[in-house]
Amino acid sequence: MKICYFDHVATNPLYPDVFEAMVPYFKDEFGNPLSIYELGTRAKDAIEKSREKVASLINAKAREIIFTSSGAEANNFAMRGIALARQNEGNHIIVSRAEHHSILNSARFLEKNGFVVTYLPIDKYGIVDPERVKKSITKETTLISVIHGSSEVGTIEPIREIAQIAKEREVIVHTDAVATAGNIPLNVKELGVDLLSMTAHQFYGPKGAAALYVREGLRIVPLIYGGIQEGGRRAETENVPAIIGMGKAAELAKAEMSFRMEHSGRLRDRMIEGMKRIDNVYLTGHPAERLPGHASFCVEYIEGESMLLLLAAKGIYAASGSACTSKALKASPVLLAMGIPAALAQGSIVFSLGRENTDDDIDYLLEEFPQVVQRLREMSPYAKGWGDKKAEVECV
Repeated sequence: MKICYFDHVATNPLYPDVFEAMVPYFKDEFGNPLSIYELGTRAKDAIEKSREKVASLINAKAREIIFTSSGAEANNFAMRGIALARQNEGNHIIVSRAEHHSILNSARFLEKNGFVVTYLPIDKYGIVDPERVKKSITKETTLISVIHGSSEVGTIEPIREIAQIAKEREVIVHTDAVATAGNIPLNVKELGVDLLSMTAHQFYGPKGAAALYVREGLRIVPLIYGGIQEGGRRAETENVPAIIGMGKAAELAKAEMSFRMEHSGRLRDRMIEGMKRIDNVYLTGHPAERLPGHASFCVEYIEGESMLLLLAAKGIYAASGSACTSKALKASPVLLAMGIPAALAQGSIVFSLGRENTDDDIDYLLEEFPQVVQRLREMSPYAKGWGDKKAEVECV
């Protein structure tokens, strides 16, 4: 059976060169980086070289990179670490409705502990209006966190404009760049952000390795207390093989950036164009300002989970909503915030492409997907007029 992997926003296969770089650190180079003898110092040196490669991917300084175990940890670290570090200056935080649960749940935690949180609305494309940000800032605002690119709808946010507004008011800005780092060019200096989250497995690195960029000179309260690792800002015996893998993956992502964007962008456009042949299928997210390998849709009258199961039976692997919400069996909060009706939002499906996808994969999907939709609609009472009427959203 042909296998087509269209779920790169969930994770990516480990790049062979990345695996080869990691292997010695599982075997011979197993030392603890804090050990003062040669086996430990070699591990420490390897970590610092990886830190330089990760920093180079986003045009940061090596000392501005803190390694973490996941993008979720990096997001939690940014939210709690800055909120607590600046609580004497104010207790107001701004986040958007487009955020990942690791940001939204961190915001709710802070709300329960005396902070005030403003949740910014998003438009029908999932975009945060910078003017809304400006109007939401108060004298008590200490932190703004807006996602850089949505893994659910692919929309890329106007972070540079938001950061400029925040800078004028001396407010710290964090962006969750898990979906964008390693996939599109990133320059923290040009973006103007103070903190940025990223994770290795989104650009062909290993799971268990991620990083938080923290602008030099910015004080942040640790999320994990213990030893002196990561400059005393994150305690834990370092996952050396994973960090080495992240460094190698960052190096390759920077070198291959143009090719990956052109390749996945071309296939994405072919997919979106092909979906126009299916009635009542709606593109979600911004039509132009979106991730190059991302195509997300809502399909009327049927549920996302049903589509995923039938596609998987044909060897086509996709997602419905984000990887963290697709098993929740409820409509995506991001889609609802975009004004998509709940019944239609249940029909969400997300295809995300990578460097190994081919034109044959797109042809296979466009051949099989209409049959899946037709079969499910034949079984759906909504398709027979029992449910919501035609949704008032833009059709592909």
